[in-house]
Amino acid sequence: MQPVANTTNRKAVNRAICFTKAIINNPSMALLQREAKSPTVSVIVPARNEEDCLGRCLESLVAQAIGDSELVFEIIVVDDRSTDRTREIALAFPAVQVIDADPLPKGWTGKCNAVACGARVAQGAWLLFTDADTAHKPGSLARALREAQDDGAALLSYSPEQVVHSLLEKAAMPVIFAELAARYRPDDVSNPASSAAAANGQYILVSLEAYDAVGGHAAVAGSLLEDVELARLVKRSGRRILFRSGAAQVSTRMYRSAAQLVEGWTKNLALLFPNSAWLAVLRGLEFAAIGGTGGLAMAAALKGDPGLAWWMGIIWTLVMILFVRRISRAHFAWDASLLAVFGLPIFSFLLLRSVISYKWGRVVWKGRSYAGGAAS
Repeated sequence: MQPVANTTNRKAVNRAICFTKAIINNPSMALLQREAKSPTVSVIVPARNEEDCLGRCLESLVAQAIGDSELVFEIIVVDDRSTDRTREIALAFPAVQVIDADPLPKGWTGKCNAVACGARVAQGAWLLFTDADTAHKPGSLARALREAQDDGAALLSYSPEQVVHSLLEKAAMPVIFAELAARYRPDDVSNPASSAAAANGQYILVSLEAYDAVGGHAAVAGSLLEDVELARLVKRSGRRILFRSGAAQVSTRMYRSAAQLVEGWTKNLALLFPNSAWLAVLRGLEFAAIGGTGGLAMAAALKGDPGLAWWMGIIWTLVMILFVRRISRAHFAWDASLLAVFGLPIFSFLLLRSVISYKWGRVVWKGRSYAGGAAS
């Protein structure tokens, strides 16, 4: 029997040699072998009526493969009952897998249901949940994965660069993101010794092991602040999370109209800031102080009262220094930072609108009504 075994071994070796030569002579076969590997990362994009931005998002995600032969990933778009060209756009990308979201279960939010559907079919050891309005910088996926692995993090979340175009966006967004930076400090969130936890749902990279261990999105199914709640669960489980600015990795334009901006922040602000009513009053008073002292200083100067003009000017300068220092944490361009003064009353309005909407159970997002979180 020994000669038969030797013959079999020789045949196996010969087949291996022939296959290796074929790969060397035909590089496309090597590519096929690489693509046949299980993906390291599954990118999951929930999409509900995202025809305005989905194409750019998918172009940037597909391009992550360029120049990186080691990274194996898949892209899954979850079409959440879209009524526009969202599905058509997604299907135009051969490398993208398009699935339908399951019917919305009772007690679930639409986004949690969509991303959970994507996670169930995902093959990767890591899951990247990212929104359809994001654009990913070349090589960002590989860098994010490397950062998470090198730092021993089970969850990594980037706060994307916020792209703003309209005057409303430029006024309101810096104020909101400055408040977020003050409340959810990245150093505290990333510190294992701190109980602080946060994440930005526009970019969450989490290991499948950690995701399954904490129950995935099923554990936060009814929350409209599912990103923060998921990060909180992962951190409470004893695993490490990282949260930082990701302007060099990913960008987004969150809202493309005034109606979207009002509806979106109405959904989020009361959940992000527990003392929303008091914060609204505080920022309203800050706007009054800036406008009032500045106006009095100019009026006094015009009336020939240099003493009053000087004192009002000093107070205005001090208030503005504090304001500018806070706004600078949001890292917006200079024009948006200047307009942010006029964003103070807008922020106060949005905060109060959010509080009242939750109190009355009239929160609406993406065509769905939510009472206390889950869809109704």
